[in-house]
Amino acid sequence: LCGPHLPAAGRDKGNRRGGREEDRLGEFRQALPHGGPVNAGKVRPRSGRWRVEEKQQRKKKNLTMWTKYLLDFMFYSGILVTATLPFTIRQVGKAIPHMAEHYWVTVAIYFVLGVAALALIRELLRIFRTVLREDCFVQENVDSLGRMGNWSFFIAGMSVARCIVYMTVAMAVVILVFVIAGLFSKVLACVFREAVRYKLENDLTI
Repeated sequence: LCGPHLPAAGRDKGNRRGGREEDRLGEFRQALPHGGPVNAGKVRPRSGRWRVEEKQQRKKKNLTMWTKYLLDFMFYSGILVTATLPFTIRQVGKAIPHMAEHYWVTVAIYFVLGVAALALIRELLRIFRTVLREDCFVQENVDSLGRMGNWSFFIAGMSVARCIVYMTVAMAVVILVFVIAGLFSKVLACVFREAVRYKLENDLTI
């Protein structure tokens, strides 16, 4: 008696069960990145927090790149300034008689200072290459920071020698700045040395 009605009831139950399964599948797809495994390979932020982190990473990378461009500009412009020192000091000597009186001594001192400053900037550029590679804690950065400290102390010493020829308040400030920079570089080199040692120990443990 109920035979004709059984297929319809079965179909209704099947439709309800199929609907529940599709709902569950839809919820599962919503939990996946952008609706399903087809788009799972696409790397897109799923929340506002991810967008903020991505924006911060992009800002940090842009700041690093602009700093590197600034160092590149300082390095190449420093080469130009150092190479044209004889002409520049001759022109400045017209306004500052002391430079004109000690022309060759002034040229020699500023030339040595220029070369030392270029060597210091070159070490900074080496460090920034490791920053761009996202591998800062390496032994070469420890060596670069140590050399930066040495060059800073050397520039401070040459500035003291320059004060014997012509003393200015600005040069006294330069001496103080490079002494502090030398101490800072030496301390930072010690910190990096310990960081490199911990990193090597962790790599060996892993």
